[in-house]
Amino acid sequence: MSEILNLWHSIVGIVTSSDAVTLIIMAVVAVGAGFAMQSMASLVTATFGALVLFGLVNFVRGALTGKSATALAQSDWHTLLSLQVQVLLAYAIAFAVVIAIVHLIRSAVTRG
Repeated sequence: MSEILNLWHSIVGIVTSSDAVTLIIMAVVAVGAGFAMQSMASLVTATFGALVLFGLVNFVRGALTGKSATALAQSDWHTLLSLQVQVLLAYAIAFAVVIAIVHLIRSAVTRG
């Protein structure tokens, strides 16, 4: 039970500690993935793709702020290698929930 609670705290930490631009990027990527999904069977694939796209968009965002792209790429790579599995799972769950909700709403609206 404590592992589930730790995972929940990681998800809440992602939402509460991110800046507004990062949250908007997360929302746009997740909503886009939810609209792009054909069925709920592709939720895992859509979530993985959304996580990759989120990482790339954050890299481009950092590069556009004037930082060196090579230094930023190296820094991001080292950050990815030191990322804890619990945090990665929390991001995946957060993205998957939003993607699934968007897909279900889209499916309900287009069918009805």
